[in-house]
Amino acid sequence: MTTTIDRSIQGAGVAGRLSEILSPLVGGELPVRLTAWDGSAAGPVDAPKVTLHSANVLRRLLWNPGELGAAQAYVLGELDVEGDLGEALTHVWKVSAERGLGSISPSPSVILAAVKAARSLGVFGRPLPPPVSQARVKGRLHSMSRDRAAIGHHYDLSNDFYSLILDQNMAYSSGYWTSDAPEYTLEDSQKDKLDLVCRKIGLDRARWQRLLDVGCGWGSLSVHAAREYGAHVVGVTISAEQKAFVDARVRSLGLEDRVEIRLQDYREIPDGPYDAVASIEMGEHVGEDNYPTYVKALHDNVIEGGRVLIQQMSRTGPHPGGGPFIESFIAPDMYMRPVGRTVAMIEEGGLEVLDVQALRVHYVRTVDSWIETFESNFDRVVELVGMEVARVWRLYLVGGGMAFRDGRMGVDQILSVRSSCLR
Repeated sequence: MTTTIDRSIQGAGVAGRLSEILSPLVGGELPVRLTAWDGSAAGPVDAPKVTLHSANVLRRLLWNPGELGAAQAYVLGELDVEGDLGEALTHVWKVSAERGLGSISPSPSVILAAVKAARSLGVFGRPLPPPVSQARVKGRLHSMSRDRAAIGHHYDLSNDFYSLILDQNMAYSSGYWTSDAPEYTLEDSQKDKLDLVCRKIGLDRARWQRLLDVGCGWGSLSVHAAREYGAHVVGVTISAEQKAFVDARVRSLGLEDRVEIRLQDYREIPDGPYDAVASIEMGEHVGEDNYPTYVKALHDNVIEGGRVLIQQMSRTGPHPGGGPFIESFIAPDMYMRPVGRTVAMIEEGGLEVLDVQALRVHYVRTVDSWIETFESNFDRVVELVGMEVARVWRLYLVGGGMAFRDGRMGVDQILSVRSSCLR
């Protein structure tokens, strides 16, 4: 398809001036149709439509160039994308890849032109306050107090909020999709994932077994293992909201004699070893330097011959924390690495790795389902947490789904055993 450019307004008004300045940075024409706060427009008329409602967008980009500044402007409604956000971001990513924009650095003359334009447009000034929804965590990295603050920022929005995104069992991790049938649901995929975990770690209703669920979330695995496999489960979380939810669910199901949920750090578990240990998408939050401590906690809390299953996200590229937006708004202090390095660290911690199963394609379908549920409940989400947080989560879900789709992120189940032969 031939791209159509409205030449009559190219170079006119704020949008035209921005187009001229940005052209060297984007390798040519703008990848979007840009409308500025003065009503001027520039860029291909058939490209995704982006509106800058305020000059604040440019000031944010001056102080936080790239992803973070754009995200701040988007969540505050200073920048809008018309239509499907995922389609717009996909188009921009495609153009960026085609033009090799990751290797382009602004020359001194381009930087000087941007500064001059900012002054003339009245956007040159002190940095603006960050959005209220942006994380503010303090203290020593991955100290227990800072970890509680980081986890609280992400998970303590409210249980009602997460119920507007997740399945009925509140499983906040990749499902395992075993069918393409129209009647097969997100909830089915989560049940199949939980069954997969329980089978891998050797749970058996015929035997009395203790399971430790490290980073138990809203208790989907803890409850499933107790109900379906007869396990006696201790789940640990550092989110008060999550513990309150699971406690109530356990009481409603009459599982008090089989499930105990503790508000407890993984470094404080006092009563191992257990027959099996599982940790579902929690290892990303312990940090790079603390990962050996995490593996030791899993190792020390399982019996000889007992199995440990870690389901964990992986990432390649320059942003192990997920990128400026994720690190600032969603999961501060998160750390992801290529799966091979995680396997090596697990083995270095004294566990024998038995199997690695990639679930990346399953996460694509999982996030697609979360987005569908989120969008269908969008008005209720706004009522509950406000428009700013709602826009944060729209951007997060869409961007996360793209990262799994495009292979920048993965997720794997890593099964290991505590083996006496490794001593």
